[in-house]
Amino acid sequence: MNGLFESLGLPEVIAGLMVVALNAYALTGGADFGGGVWDLLASGPRRDAQREQIAESLAPIWEANHVWLIVVVVVMFTGFPAAFEQIVIVLHIPLTLMLVGVVLRGSAFVFRSYGARTTVARARWGGVFSVASVVTPFTLGVTIGALASGEVGAAARAVEAGPVAFRQAFVAPWLGLFPITTGLLALVLFAFLAAVYLAYGAKDDELREIFRRRALASAGVVLLVALAALVLSYRAAPRIAQGVVGSSWALPLHVVTGIAAVIAIVALVKRRYGAARIAAALQVTFILWGWVLSQYPFIVPETSTIRDGAAPRETLSLLFIGLAVGTLLLAPSLRYLFRLFATPVAPEGNRAQRHRREQS
Repeated sequence: MNGLFESLGLPEVIAGLMVVALNAYALTGGADFGGGVWDLLASGPRRDAQREQIAESLAPIWEANHVWLIVVVVVMFTGFPAAFEQIVIVLHIPLTLMLVGVVLRGSAFVFRSYGARTTVARARWGGVFSVASVVTPFTLGVTIGALASGEVGAAARAVEAGPVAFRQAFVAPWLGLFPITTGLLALVLFAFLAAVYLAYGAKDDELREIFRRRALASAGVVLLVALAALVLSYRAAPRIAQGVVGSSWALPLHVVTGIAAVIAIVALVKRRYGAARIAAALQVTFILWGWVLSQYPFIVPETSTIRDGAAPRETLSLLFIGLAVGTLLLAPSLRYLFRLFATPVAPEGNRAQRHRREQS
């Protein structure tokens, strides 16, 4: 296993917790981004109902999901400062676009829902919300692809060595076919996840059927883009290709990922939406951890390993304690939040809320 799990210590534990937070963000915030994709692609006679369903799914708790991204960023710059420095310097363009997308998306959603008083204003803010929902997960995937390719480490070394062309250091590492393909993979994965979630939570059979068909269609697109990314990785990211294909854990990972994908599709065909939701989440999880295991033990491939790039042990110990205490506070709070807003509102309440919104 190329040393995997042979010498796990505190740095590896902290890095693992960081990936767990990233996994949580993909399953929650990622699905929210996917909802924005379907908002952009809403069509047909029930277009407004589709967007209303998406808004009702996002509105109560969606900003809370960004807590996982905050955890990832804090753990990275506290526990692995050298890797954080290399990543944010070399990839400052896609990361800035991603953060701007997060802010624009949240602001546009609020303005469309509560501030826009005309149809034109709602459409304008809705367009900003939808476009930002596409740009943000795409740039997140591009960042992951650039890291996996090893180009970030090479660019960071060039910057440290002396003057270097702007395009070579800050554009070329992420503006390539492989990073763009991984950006598309993140986008379609999140759209697939969102469609499954929306089918599960749809308020009537017609809407449920619309999102079920979109989930099945996006599942096929996920397969095609994932195969394209794998083919491109042989040249652009050989470490990832070797891990995903040639490592001792590759076959078990492919088996469980394939089983999850098949279960999700079969459950959608049979309209078993609860099973489809669980299987889709597992599929996304296995894909994410396949990238992580392939890249191990590097945070920035070929440049910064988990062990070599870790902060002093005292810092890691305090960080671990902080994560443990934070989890004890955060987990019950999020559980209560989800339970609180999972309680359905009476139809009369929904109509009254819509009436007040229209009158305002």
